[in-house]
Amino acid sequence: MAVEPLPEIEARFSEGQVFPPDPAFAAQANAKQELYEEAERDFEGFWARLARERLDWSKPFDTTLEWELPFAKWFVGGELNVAYNCVDRHVKAGLGDKVAYHWIGEPGDTRTITYADLQREVAKAANALKELGVQRGDRVAIYMPMVPELPIAMLACARLGAAHTVVFGGFSAEALAGRIEDAQATLLITADGGWRRGAELRLKPAADEALDRSPSVENVLVVRRLGGDTPMRAGRDHWWHELVDRQSEDCPPVPVDSEEMLYLLYTSGTTARPKGIVHTSAGYLLGTSFTHEMIFDVKPDDVYWCAADIGWVTGHSYIVYGPLANATTGVMYEGAPDTPAWDRWWQIIEDYKVSILYCAPTAIRAFMKQGESWPQKHDLSSMRVLGSVGEPINPEAWLWYQEHIGGGRTPVVDTWWQTETGMILISPLPGVTTTKPGSATFPFPGIEADVVDGEGHSVPLGGGGYLVLKRPWPAMLRGIYGDPERYKETYWSRFPGMYFAGDGAKRDEGGYYWLLGRVDDVMNVSGHRISTIEVESALVDHKSVAEAAVVGKNDPVTGQAIFAFVTLKAGIEGSDELGRELRQHVTTVIGPMCRPKFLMFSPDLPKTRSGKIMRRLLRDIAEGRALGDTTTLADETVVDTIRANTGSAEE
Repeated sequence: MAVEPLPEIEARFSEGQVFPPDPAFAAQANAKQELYEEAERDFEGFWARLARERLDWSKPFDTTLEWELPFAKWFVGGELNVAYNCVDRHVKAGLGDKVAYHWIGEPGDTRTITYADLQREVAKAANALKELGVQRGDRVAIYMPMVPELPIAMLACARLGAAHTVVFGGFSAEALAGRIEDAQATLLITADGGWRRGAELRLKPAADEALDRSPSVENVLVVRRLGGDTPMRAGRDHWWHELVDRQSEDCPPVPVDSEEMLYLLYTSGTTARPKGIVHTSAGYLLGTSFTHEMIFDVKPDDVYWCAADIGWVTGHSYIVYGPLANATTGVMYEGAPDTPAWDRWWQIIEDYKVSILYCAPTAIRAFMKQGESWPQKHDLSSMRVLGSVGEPINPEAWLWYQEHIGGGRTPVVDTWWQTETGMILISPLPGVTTTKPGSATFPFPGIEADVVDGEGHSVPLGGGGYLVLKRPWPAMLRGIYGDPERYKETYWSRFPGMYFAGDGAKRDEGGYYWLLGRVDDVMNVSGHRISTIEVESALVDHKSVAEAAVVGKNDPVTGQAIFAFVTLKAGIEGSDELGRELRQHVTTVIGPMCRPKFLMFSPDLPKTRSGKIMRRLLRDIAEGRALGDTTTLADETVVDTIRANTGSAEE
């Protein structure tokens, strides 16, 4: 299978600086070098030991791994309950008074939730779900802002053995409906709305619109966050504070099979239809909790803040399941980092003595743009560990983060993983790994990764290629919901016997991994993977558009920005007004994070003679680069016409 060579972007990474572990930090670190050695001697035995030591089982497992490529089953025969492992066992161990979450609303309201509070609220919510007919094996859709009821709802589902599918609150009604339909969810948990940048964002109207085309949903549970008038349909819609608050605080957790589906999370694919990624119970919980403890060096008295949204996998794994399984005290913040001012995060760190921060390079670059005067206003001396997630971090952002947020002394863990992997797979271990700004360093103990060429052969050190994984890991996806063939084709067909992550990577002469970004048609905007096909489909859905092609353009803040090339139907003229209308149309159909920053009208698109759009050339045009190979173009004059218009593309 012929593939285009990887783009020459490797030279952007500075490999000159190294940061050895601080001896004092290393002396107290959770992780030790011996972990790598144990995992390499017997990786199945390594995970089996951890599963027995770290998880509470209702029934012990008898087989560590069943691997029938590409389908894995971990800890076969075992039974447990994820909610019990995240909440009840800590209360039973005397940690009921320990804070599980410090929650901060954007307007300034706060809540403190202990593990005893969490146990009580999860049990009551689970009883409410039972009253609404939810049973083990059902799917529950959750469409909420960043409020405590969101993790409570997830854990209530897990308590009953029902799977949840969380849909990011920024998605449109149409996107929500598509995910509900695919999952065949019987219940939707939502809210009247939430706060973002000082404005009320109403969610219930979008939920109602989605439910007009989602007949599988029989009941809706609504959290009151904003107040005011909220449309409620009699017999279908129920207020959380009325239904949940009157429930019993006793709800025994349901033991489920180690491979029982814990959740579905939808991610962009290379077709317009999102993929429902299946994650199961025991292996996922082990992978997230162990990586959380080792990579962030979490101690019992730490205050840990993952500044993601729970609607993305980062929030599932490193706000909810991993940290709670470790009895960690976490911070949840509802709003934007610049509201009311650009020091909101630093104020929260000072107020709550946050010691670990995990966020996206997009946010770090946005803070860099505002200058170091904002963090300098606050006492950040509580910081012990900094982490980054979502995309490769450029060395400049890494160094700024470490100096101005970490005081020049904290380890920085640059992590690589995906929705599909469930857990972090490539990362430094603080106290163990000598770090290089911009490099995710090495695979986590027990993980076998490689960089291969187009034929699947391992590339020598110093070379670039395709990032692959060569053996199963506990938190890996178990498939695409309802479509095993698509799972095999998407992840396992490019390089037989290997999971292809879709990312390019290089290894330097020291074996350090440097991630180079996507090599397929999925863009990475502010850490969010967005399919070009989904945005193109939304544009073509507009009555004026005949054809569209979308590429990612490098952006200093968001990593990539969406650049749309649009061909209009005959007789329709392009205009600034139509450009705004098309951008808004994409926002309505998919969501605001998919709104093109650049949109250009073009009489035609560069295509091969077989009719395939050559997005590679469009990327060259968007970036202002010299064109690559044009020999397969059907009409070479098209690119000249497009280039003549590029100056007026930006919003």
